[in-house]
Amino acid sequence: MSLFWRMFLSNALVLVIATALLMGPWVTVSNPVLMREVLVIGGGLLALLVTNALLFRLELAPLKRLTRAMTDANLQEPGQRIRVIGRGELAELTETFNVMLSRLEAERTASSGRVLSAQEAERRRVARELHDEVGQTLTAVILQLKALTDHVPSALREEVVTAQETVRDSLDEVRRIARRLRPGVLEDLGLTSALRALVAEFSRPGVSVGHQVDSSLPALDAEAELVLYRVAQEAMTNAARHSGADRIHIELRAAGTRTVLLTVRDNGSGLVGTEEGTGIRGMRERALLLGATLTLTSDDSGGTTVRLRVPLPAEGAA
Repeated sequence: MSLFWRMFLSNALVLVIATALLMGPWVTVSNPVLMREVLVIGGGLLALLVTNALLFRLELAPLKRLTRAMTDANLQEPGQRIRVIGRGELAELTETFNVMLSRLEAERTASSGRVLSAQEAERRRVARELHDEVGQTLTAVILQLKALTDHVPSALREEVVTAQETVRDSLDEVRRIARRLRPGVLEDLGLTSALRALVAEFSRPGVSVGHQVDSSLPALDAEAELVLYRVAQEAMTNAARHSGADRIHIELRAAGTRTVLLTVRDNGSGLVGTEEGTGIRGMRERALLLGATLTLTSDDSGGTTVRLRVPLPAEGAA
């Protein structure tokens, strides 16, 4: 029965009962109206209003639950669905909302995948240009300054050597940026070697970076390895640059037969009072591509723990 007919018939039933009471010998009205008749009619009106209120609340409760679920829906936390109760228009509306939510999640995942793929392609292009164009130009400048050192007066030789060292430092910085944009180690040697190179990159005086990689990791495809690497890179960047941490630990291990767990811990300032920036939102977008679960927590003593739980496809589990 539709919502309209349920509400109409419930009100009609209340009105029929009230009419029958008025027409029967149980309720009579005098002229002028007596006080006891006023009490009877007022009590009947109150009962009618209460009954209608209860019936409306009962019938519209699923709508309230659906509204609350629509308000709380978050595409960054997929899988949230409303339980369909009963049949009729409200059940159809709930089912339609669940279907719409599934479609939005699929479209968001697909669009995020296209955006991230384009971003990775742009990273590779910029890294290649930095390495081939800027890197070669700076190398040529270093060679020219080195050749010039033997022909300048001794009073200027120290300045030329200083300029040569400055250009060499700039070349090292360009190469470092190119490696961060395009992880060649990941493509050539795999995820384990790429994570070790990442640990070596972030290790510096005053910052201790440790790592533990499970030697029995299941086989991962290129997309999963790239997501794991980028999340680890972003988590370590946040820890080193923004949280003031001096200890960072990264761990990659198998959590069961069909799940890989990446954990990055630091002893920095934590997440209290901070808002999610583009880096964390980027990590969540990458996690959605794999159907992975990303959680960020802070300890009571400070520090942040980033966990990425990546499920393996059926063929990978075997």
